[in-house]
Amino acid sequence: MTKIAFIGLGNMGSGMCVNLAKAGFDVMAFDLNRDAVKAVAEKGVKPASALGDAVVNADVVVSMLPAGKHVHAVYFDTDGVADQAKPGTLFLDCSTISVEEAREAAAKAEAAGFIYMDAPVSGGTAAADAGTLTFMVGGAAEGYERGKPILDAMGKNVFHAGGSGNGQAAKIANNMLLAISMIGTCEAFNLAEKLGLDAQTFYDISSTASGQCWSMTSYCPAPGPVPAAPSNRDYQPGFAVAMMLKDLKLAMGAAEAAGAETPLGYHAEEIYTALSEAGHDGLDFSGVMKRIKGEI
Repeated sequence: MTKIAFIGLGNMGSGMCVNLAKAGFDVMAFDLNRDAVKAVAEKGVKPASALGDAVVNADVVVSMLPAGKHVHAVYFDTDGVADQAKPGTLFLDCSTISVEEAREAAAKAEAAGFIYMDAPVSGGTAAADAGTLTFMVGGAAEGYERGKPILDAMGKNVFHAGGSGNGQAAKIANNMLLAISMIGTCEAFNLAEKLGLDAQTFYDISSTASGQCWSMTSYCPAPGPVPAAPSNRDYQPGFAVAMMLKDLKLAMGAAEAAGAETPLGYHAEEIYTALSEAGHDGLDFSGVMKRIKGEI
């Protein structure tokens, strides 16, 4: 049986970790938050009291961490994963970090005798809990083939995007598009309301017309039409403003480095920065509707 070390039990990682255990993998988890470790242990995951305990016998290390600095520290600092894991261990990092940070991590891992794959996710906490995430994977074909059964246990869509860093490239480009489309969807609902159309009527028309998009039909920012959307629970996340802003900043940094023109992405970053600076980091990103309507 494949032995998995899972590192990082935040809002996303906890559900992902439990789904691996449910799929029959031998999973040992570590997090600095002992309560988080205890919570997954109650659902079939073996608890680890130290990082080394989790990784020393693992065939695969899966990580879900806040940022690139945490990824590099956990894997490559003294007494980190690379110091304690078996040669040839597969590293599947599901964190969202910069393309360059991912490529640097892959190079470090390869030099130390490991395989590192960047495998960021799309779908949010509900999909993490349900095991329906989408994974965008960058790295060697060998690593992808080894890692796919593990990713399949946590998601419904797994794509090999190409070489190291390409998973991150896909993730940040996708989320830049998501931010832009969400803002546009909010503006459209606001305009329709100002012109006398209620949200349900506009939804019924536009969701079957050329304006249809995921931000409308799966995550509608106007209360009413999509019952499961955060708009119907006062925009509780979901996918918080702080997380969307993190991804937009990564996208804008990558765009600048690559010389790519992204004027709408830049404007989306400005809008979400304003929300963040106004104290709304914890609001779902679809809560930008409140700003469009002048409520916050």
